[in-house]
Amino acid sequence: MEFSRLGKLVSGVILASTLAACSDSAGFGDLDRFMDETRSKPRGYVEPLPEFKAYEAFNYTSSDRRSPFEVPVDVQLTMTERQEPQSNIEPDLDRPREVLENYGLNELEMVGTLSGLDGDQFALISDSEGGIHRVKAGNYIGTNYGRIIGVSESRIELIEIVPNGRGGWVERPRSLSLDQSEG
Repeated sequence: MEFSRLGKLVSGVILASTLAACSDSAGFGDLDRFMDETRSKPRGYVEPLPEFKAYEAFNYTSSDRRSPFEVPVDVQLTMTERQEPQSNIEPDLDRPREVLENYGLNELEMVGTLSGLDGDQFALISDSEGGIHRVKAGNYIGTNYGRIIGVSESRIELIEIVPNGRGGWVERPRSLSLDQSEG
């Protein structure tokens, strides 16, 4: 038993001397000098972040007017400002509307033609929802009461009836062309 007590005592002395040797700060002098020099130097300046302006959404409330993202269409009026509208042109509002009158002309695209056995020329129109429609002269198309007056192999000619801005209506020629760049 004496021996185990002596072993414990020797182990304790060795442990204490090892800890005392590790706690000596003589080996960290260069590190302490570097830290003191770094602390004494002037500190850098970081500019503050710029003030952020929150995005304010714009609601386009003029849905009854021309979209600002569409190309304006020139309408040439034949009346001067002093004359009252004398045109008897007006859309037939009592007629049942056709399917393609629910789409603006910018949403429709001519994709091909068909010829009937009797020589009638038909045009194939693709709408914005992916549907294909067959039309011929006399059919109505577009939101401005457009009536097809001619179909050729590369073009559909139509006449729209649009307001003239003075309480009357005016006819405007338009066309849809076959896009031959595809395919």
